[in-house]
Amino acid sequence: MTATQTQNVDATVAQVNALHEAGADVVRIAVDNEKDALALAEIRRQTSANLSVDLQENYRLAEVVAPHVDKVRYNPGHLYHHERTKPWQEKVRYLAAVAADNDCAMRVGVNCGSVDPDKRNEYPAEDSISPMLDSALDHCRHLDELGFIRYCVSLKDSDPQKVIEVNRRFAESRPDVPLHLGVTEAGMPPDGIIKTRIAFEQLISRGIGDTIRVSLTVSNPRKPEEIAAGRQILADITAGRVRSVVDYGLDTLNIISCPSCSRVENEAFIDLAEQVKEMTRYAADHAITIAVMGCRVNGPGETDDADLGLWCGPKFVNLKKRSETLGQYSYDEILPRLKKELNALIELNKLHSGK
Repeated sequence: MTATQTQNVDATVAQVNALHEAGADVVRIAVDNEKDALALAEIRRQTSANLSVDLQENYRLAEVVAPHVDKVRYNPGHLYHHERTKPWQEKVRYLAAVAADNDCAMRVGVNCGSVDPDKRNEYPAEDSISPMLDSALDHCRHLDELGFIRYCVSLKDSDPQKVIEVNRRFAESRPDVPLHLGVTEAGMPPDGIIKTRIAFEQLISRGIGDTIRVSLTVSNPRKPEEIAAGRQILADITAGRVRSVVDYGLDTLNIISCPSCSRVENEAFIDLAEQVKEMTRYAADHAITIAVMGCRVNGPGETDDADLGLWCGPKFVNLKKRSETLGQYSYDEILPRLKKELNALIELNKLHSGK
């Protein structure tokens, strides 16, 4: 997945080609607005890579981008952001028609932090898997009814155990549908690679999964490392070089951070993620989850399940304690404020445990 601003054609083409040369079979580009969509025509002319486009929150851009890409990806939860009174089935019918007219495949991309709100409200707040699963199955049924069969599904979470569980359950229900595997917001290497490896080993060894993506928080020049990591994991699984399953992060500090992508509005996010990792080393033995998100699209929702969450805007970092918003801080102010909240949480946990 590219991390450049899509409107910057030269930078985006350079990264697409770098990923392609590193061994990426499909390169995903995000489109947030009309200018991004129009840039795709020139990007397409300058690369031979297979391109997938992420429609983000504006599904109507599909007709602009589809002529220039091989696959269109939409998130069922994001279909509610525009034309809220229109049924999602009607929006999917439009997407399927555009894809068919332009010889495109489609991906139904379900993410833990942006689930169909109607589905989410049907289940207890602690059950994040069932709403994802139901949403994916509903969209598959509707696409089947429309006669559109060139689609795959992805179900992603930052917790590898949840990725294993939701994909296992989906594969039991729809073994005929190709699955794209990934651990979203896996974080920085090596932790992000370890989390991804755990999920891939357990799923692929069971015959579950058709394509993969490794999502790491790395700077733009290092994005090809994601391809290398994915290829190495696949090679190890093929050769039987797998590690025992662990319940990752159960008794230790767990830092999740999203992959750098074109939605990031301030590249200081990547440095901040590294600084958070370094600053929190003293808390390594505490079962606390800290999420560092790089944009306003997934950041607010995907920090809700973290003990402490940071989602980054152009000038400020929003600090949260689970779903509670604690305030906005500059990039220079956020680390001391985060440390204060982390220390308070450690003391509270000690109090509850009687230590």
